[in-house]
Amino acid sequence: MRTLWQHCHAATLAEGRYSIIEDAAIVTCAGLIEWIGPRAELQPFEVDRTVDLSGAWVTPGLIDCHTHAVFGGNRSGEFEQRLQGVSYADIAAQGGGIASTVRATRAASEDELFASARQRVQALMRDGVTTIEVKSGYGLDLANERKMLRVARRLADELPLAVRATCLAAHALPPEYAGRSDDYIAHICDEMLPALAAEGLVDAVDAFCEHLAFSPAQVEKVFIKAHALGLPVKLHAEQLSSLHGSSLAARYQALSADHLEFMTEEDAIAMAKAGTVAVLLPGAFYFLRETQLPPMDALRRHGVKIALASDLNPGTSPGLSLRLMLNMGCTLFRMTPEEALAGVTLHAATALGLGDSHGSLEVGKVADFVAWQISRPADLAYWLGGDLPKRVVRKGHEISN
Repeated sequence: MRTLWQHCHAATLAEGRYSIIEDAAIVTCAGLIEWIGPRAELQPFEVDRTVDLSGAWVTPGLIDCHTHAVFGGNRSGEFEQRLQGVSYADIAAQGGGIASTVRATRAASEDELFASARQRVQALMRDGVTTIEVKSGYGLDLANERKMLRVARRLADELPLAVRATCLAAHALPPEYAGRSDDYIAHICDEMLPALAAEGLVDAVDAFCEHLAFSPAQVEKVFIKAHALGLPVKLHAEQLSSLHGSSLAARYQALSADHLEFMTEEDAIAMAKAGTVAVLLPGAFYFLRETQLPPMDALRRHGVKIALASDLNPGTSPGLSLRLMLNMGCTLFRMTPEEALAGVTLHAATALGLGDSHGSLEVGKVADFVAWQISRPADLAYWLGGDLPKRVVRKGHEISN
């Protein structure tokens, strides 16, 4: 079906900018954008349907390129403990922290994980999100990592949403491997990744490079195996300290390096040369009361593409609103509204390996877009919370909000 969408303005994000088209028209067919431009320049099309968008501002569908949306349990009790002065070390000693999420995730059935993840993902969708990434990493053994990644695939099957599934088995050390991190990395490389990739459950491979997780040398082994399996890589890097994980990621042409509060200018140069996207996660920065800002000037100076994401997870960023991250990116990281919107559209698509098909309103790209009843694009970063009136289109078909 060919559809004409008109009576709107478009912020196309072509070349990563607003690229405004006043009084725009969009023609979609077979799930793709067939034409976009000023309505006055529209050539005659045989259309099956015409939709009046009532003067809305149209943007690409929002993309949340870093989530841990599938997990068992709830850590709000730990949040309350921290506010009462209990240290993270004490919470961990009580069996809390990521270990508690691993236990809850292992104990949950696939159906239970799907039901809880679906609710969280639907909250993101109500913000205009049409594409997300979902990481594993709370199973930490083959059966439970498989279970998490199967849930990610089910979300894509049962919701009008594009989902990229990332294997983050190298997230933390499971209890059965206590004191044997090299053995666990070998298990990931020799058994877990080959099995999960063979089952078609993995779109990319991630790891957590930090003193409290895995060393650059251990991460590099995971990257080598991922590349041998034909899988792109990503990395949690420089969140708490500088290990130059982002430079390591760049050497392996990583899609993205994420967090990056402690990255150096040398890291930024390496990422720029490799085309690796910097994914900033203001929700975790805010929730953990961090003070070390990502090096925004260095990222801009060297032309590194900057994305934003929710980092939705139970421990450090229980964020259910990508639009809130737009505001946090502006207020905490001093991004402009234009940079922030590019960060959850075109650059987020590139961070998922989808830059050729998603993230901007251009001919030949997937017809995922949102028609917002707002006065200007900056409103998306301006309003704190709430449900802005909108119409969401996925593959050329309007979906319920």
